[in-house]
Amino acid sequence: MTTELMRAVDERSAAAKASGALRPMQTEQAEVFDGGLRFVVRWASTLAGKDAASLMPGGPRDPNFNPFLNPEPALTVGPLGDRHTAILNKFPICDRHLVIARREFAEQLSPLDLADFRALALVICESGGLGFYNGGAAAGASQRHKHVQWLPEAPDNPSLAMLAARLPADQPELSSVTHPGLPMKHCFVRVDASIGTPVEQAARSMHRAFELACMELEMEAGESGLLPPFNLLVGSGWMLVVPRSREHFGEVSINALTYGGAIYVRQPEQIETIRQAGPLQVLREVAC
Repeated sequence: MTTELMRAVDERSAAAKASGALRPMQTEQAEVFDGGLRFVVRWASTLAGKDAASLMPGGPRDPNFNPFLNPEPALTVGPLGDRHTAILNKFPICDRHLVIARREFAEQLSPLDLADFRALALVICESGGLGFYNGGAAAGASQRHKHVQWLPEAPDNPSLAMLAARLPADQPELSSVTHPGLPMKHCFVRVDASIGTPVEQAARSMHRAFELACMELEMEAGESGLLPPFNLLVGSGWMLVVPRSREHFGEVSINALTYGGAIYVRQPEQIETIRQAGPLQVLREVAC
C-alpha cells in the first residue's frame, strides 16, 4: 500500500530526477560472507561526485554549509511533525531515501530526543523500513545539522533483518541483548515500532530504548554532544546502537548502513580490500 507520504515522496522524486536535482547512486556490487552473515560491498560511482563536491566551498564537509536549514525546494517533500522536514537525500542509495531534518539547527552529536523519534515514527508506523542515524563525523555523518535518515524495506536495501534473525524473538519490549556474531561493543534493545503501531507509542518506545542503550554502553552527554560518536539503526522490531572510535577503515568511510549489511566504497579496488579484511574485522576496527 502506498501511503500519502510515499505518494508525495514519489512525486517529488520524479520531478527532482527530471531536473537533475536528484542524483541516484549507480553501483556495482559483490557479496561477502563473514561469520555466517551476508554483506554486500557496493562500489558507488556517484560517490566520487559527492567527494568532489565536498572539496569545494559550500561542500558537505564545509562547516559553513548547511543543506538542511534551507533545503533545496526541488528536494523538499514537506513538514514531518512539528519540528522536522522530510527531504530527499540528494545522493540516494535507493528510491525513497529520506532525510528527516530538524527545522532549526541542532548538532548532529546532540542526543536524539522524543521529537526526533516522533518524526521517524511518522514514517515507520506508516511504511516500515529502516531508520538510521550517524551520530557525528567519526560515525560517518557528513553534515552537522541534526538529521535522521530512512530507507524503505526492499530486497536489496540495508536492513536489520539479517542481524535480528539471530536474536531471541521472544524478548519483551525494552529488554536489551548483544548479538553473538558482532565482535564489538554494541547494544540491541527491543522496540515497539512497526507498521500499524500508534505513532506516539512507537516514538516513546524508541526514545526509551535509546536512553537504555546509552546507559548500558556508558555513553554520556558533554559540551560537544553525546560521546562517543555512534551509529543507531531501528527496524525489524529492534534498535541497535554502536559506539564508534573513528570513521574510516583505510580509505573506506563506514556509517550505520554497514550494520544493515551494506558497505559503500569509492573505488572498485576497495571491494577487494573489504573482502580481504572481512566485514566483521572492518566493523571491529572502527568501533570502541
